[in-house]
Amino acid sequence: MTRISAPWLLNNASQAVCKLLTDAGHQAWFVGGCVRNELLGEPVADLDLSTDATPQAVMKLAEIAYIHAVPTGIDHGTVTLVVDAVPYEITTFRQDVATDGRRATVAFADNMTDDARRRDFTMNALYAAPDGEVVDPLGGLPDLQAKRIRFIEDADRRIKEDYLRILRFFRFYAWYGDTNEGPDAEGLAACAENIEGLQSLSVERVTAEMLKLLAAPDPAPAMAAMASIGALAQVLPGADAGSLAVLVHLEQSLNIGADPLRRLAVIGGAPDETLRLSKAQARDLSYITSGLTPIEAAYRHGARAGRDALLVQSASLSQLVDASALKPIENAAQQVFPLTAADLMPKLNGPALGKALKEAEARWISSGFTLTKAQLLD
Repeated sequence: MTRISAPWLLNNASQAVCKLLTDAGHQAWFVGGCVRNELLGEPVADLDLSTDATPQAVMKLAEIAYIHAVPTGIDHGTVTLVVDAVPYEITTFRQDVATDGRRATVAFADNMTDDARRRDFTMNALYAAPDGEVVDPLGGLPDLQAKRIRFIEDADRRIKEDYLRILRFFRFYAWYGDTNEGPDAEGLAACAENIEGLQSLSVERVTAEMLKLLAAPDPAPAMAAMASIGALAQVLPGADAGSLAVLVHLEQSLNIGADPLRRLAVIGGAPDETLRLSKAQARDLSYITSGLTPIEAAYRHGARAGRDALLVQSASLSQLVDASALKPIENAAQQVFPLTAADLMPKLNGPALGKALKEAEARWISSGFTLTKAQLLD
């Protein structure tokens, strides 16, 4: 018997949520990421539960117990209970009735096995009772222990239910898979057969998955596998993941944390045009890919932009970066141009003034920020 014991499971809030359901004769099972990550020794973020209680029953029980309940997805069976400021997503057992590759029509089920069969990967179909006992209705534990990302039952059918699962396959492989063994062959083949389905997905969903994938400690093997079947070209035309492994090596050697935008910059493919980035993300990406030298990027946009430009440019050229190369970048970010327009007026004005300031600033940058105001005016 496999059992988990964790503060998030055994604390008063979690036990109160479970007791709310079980005292009323219903089942209460933690499921998905929280169980998977606890078994892997990874951080647990979201707490999701499955139950045979209907959403309306969950809402009514919460009302009686004076627990704040939010009908976050009540039409699809989900109610969020908030206890001690912690959200618990409670979802009724479900089974798919119809799917179109993007969304599913679901019906409530009365058992765990039907609920498990509509999930994507075997390692996500693990359930934990309130006392921590793990139940594995579809044989996911061996896959979890082997770090094997395997679709539940028929891979082709799972993908056709939601084509986003192609990207999720690579994202989970990057985060939880054994990259020394390579991705599951059956799953990879099914992804290759269905890559055109990626075109039916919203750009928002694709963007979210790509950013999550690229935030993995080392997404290079997963991205290489994506490229090998044409999936990368489907979502990011023109992208080349060849330099990603070099960038990850540079990040690790310099103890610099993962950044999906930096990694997007190194694979190219104009992600700011083909993905739906936020304004801040598009701005930060443009700083890295502006073509400026790392020193000038740091001076104009900050040390982070200069550092990331250095890493991306070096990775693209397969060059190593020494930690000492970061010091000039940090110095550049602190510099303030000593001249102002007033220093050149009234002798110069209009376009001539702007040109002179630009030329003086370029000389100052080229000097390593050493030219003084007097030297620039001379």
